[in-house]
Amino acid sequence: MQAKEIARHFDLTDKVILVTGGSRGLGFEMCRAFAQAGARVVISSRKAAGCQKAAELIRRETGQTCLPIACHVGDWDACDALVEAVYEKYERIDVLVNNAGMSPLYETPATVTRELFDKVMGVNLAGPYRLSAVVGEQMARGEGGSIINVSSIAAVAPSASELPYAAAKAGVNNLTQGLARTFGPNVRCNCIMPGAFLTDIATAWSDEVKEAVGAMAALSRAGQPDEIVGAALYLASDASRYTSGAIIKVDGGAAFGS
Repeated sequence: MQAKEIARHFDLTDKVILVTGGSRGLGFEMCRAFAQAGARVVISSRKAAGCQKAAELIRRETGQTCLPIACHVGDWDACDALVEAVYEKYERIDVLVNNAGMSPLYETPATVTRELFDKVMGVNLAGPYRLSAVVGEQMARGEGGSIINVSSIAAVAPSASELPYAAAKAGVNNLTQGLARTFGPNVRCNCIMPGAFLTDIATAWSDEVKEAVGAMAALSRAGQPDEIVGAALYLASDASRYTSGAIIKVDGGAAFGS
């Protein structure tokens, strides 16, 4: 297979890709890679200023114009408004990436309030459900598309400090397989399950935590943010046209999970 033929499989020229949680961390790296591959990227996160800053940075780096739209994915009405805004601009969504998430700290499981629990479930699970349901139906009626969920290794190896988050991400794994069957054959739905990455959140990690994270991985380190890009480009492009319902670990070979 020639190099041009290989590149064609990963070409995203003029594809419309909506990424939630796209203003920073792994979401931003995916947005940048999609833009580099020629996509029309819609960057969404809760804060409008963050979306605009990310869009401008990507425009300067790649020459691609990104559309910034603020959205709190825990609010179903806001999810619907986000989809409507993208369709008003581009008349379609080819790829949906459900990346927005939150994992707030708590002292003990009993100190987690119902309000906090519901908020974690809303952002990490209810939002991806609503966006996938609305966008997936549109994709299935049209020319198809790809839904990419982002869960976490916590879904299969939860720690005591992230139980609501881990439960929500386990739901995302299950949702992925259900959506693949619901919207197939025109729509593919897959999930990236990241391990520990050195995003802005990791700046608060102590050296001891970083060493512990490295000790659990076959590669003996945490991931760099741009190392999520390969899996994202694969699942967004025609290279993965026979992949659906998959949960792909990107965790450096962590010694836990399945």
